[in-house]
Amino acid sequence: MDAAERAAWLRLLLTPGLGPRTARELLAAFGLPQQVFDAGRTALKKHVADDLASVLSHAASAAIDSAVASAEQWLAAATDRSLLTLADADYPAGLLECPDPPPVLFAWGQREALARPSLAIVGSRSCTQQGRETAEAFAHALAQAGLTIVSGLAVGIDAAAHRGALRAADAGAAATTIAVLGTGVDVIYPSAHRALTDAIRTRGLLLSEFAPGTPALAHNFPRRNRLIAGLTRGVLVVEAALRSGSLITARLAAELGREVLAIPGSIHSPTARGCHRLIKDGAKLVESAQDVLSELRLPAGTPTAIAAAAGTGGGAVLSETQREVLDVLGHDPVGLDTLIMRCARDAGAVSAALFELELAQHVERLPGNRYQRLR
Repeated sequence: MDAAERAAWLRLLLTPGLGPRTARELLAAFGLPQQVFDAGRTALKKHVADDLASVLSHAASAAIDSAVASAEQWLAAATDRSLLTLADADYPAGLLECPDPPPVLFAWGQREALARPSLAIVGSRSCTQQGRETAEAFAHALAQAGLTIVSGLAVGIDAAAHRGALRAADAGAAATTIAVLGTGVDVIYPSAHRALTDAIRTRGLLLSEFAPGTPALAHNFPRRNRLIAGLTRGVLVVEAALRSGSLITARLAAELGREVLAIPGSIHSPTARGCHRLIKDGAKLVESAQDVLSELRLPAGTPTAIAAAAGTGGGAVLSETQREVLDVLGHDPVGLDTLIMRCARDAGAVSAALFELELAQHVERLPGNRYQRLR
């Protein structure tokens, strides 16, 4: 788009009191943003309050002009920064099914990641170590399958999901991840995730409906959650308490007709109760990455493609970690904790290898978190 059109979109976003739903109504009534501003106060009053109609029909204030200039300066500073609008052909189709899709999105990184089928993996900030490892392993296996992993960059399960997808990319898979933010895309939040944010920006995508520089404000994060739900084919909840933003994301996904999936946990764990509630309410109980792929109804050839991507299908050569896990597994059922003790690998690597071996039908997961070698 040209500079004048981009400025008009930014002005629409940055006008105080004009939310996504009202902006979409005005765009539906008048066309592009500049046509909204040119419509006149009388016409605008049919859709918005008189004071807002007055603001929209007059020249932008100095404060709005300054905010628009700041956003334009940020966009112009690097080639991997872009503005997505409702008028763009590559605006995410899933978001158009939301009742209030954002008029604009700020993207920083690999914009083409939005075109791939995606799955959200979300969960508790106060997760267990096992939950963190499970999230990373699921994200790793599903990213290798070709799913873009979407999450919210929060500490705990979100961060583990992003790391699992990035690890799949590092291993050579065509994998990526999208972090949907409740801040401006240039704001590092939480601050401890600077390195992770940089990695996602380089190999994935940072996405936000908020202008650059927007700080972490509590009321923005539910808005972020609706984008996570809208972007994806489904939401997988790994660990969540009964009062959790992850359950909000799952509810929004269900309302949009997306698949809701949850991993069960111990009946004694508070971080499992949210997942158990979702399962009682009809969410798919998930025990393996294959459960996710089946529920998403991906093409029949997908499991074979996953196995090939993981380097474990058919006659493909196993990775060093996968071979070590098979060797120490032997031919009798073995618990996960025992396998980790036998291997000279960390728990995350062992869990990831087991997921990949399970997908390639080298091992079978048994009740009690035990594994049986099949060949």
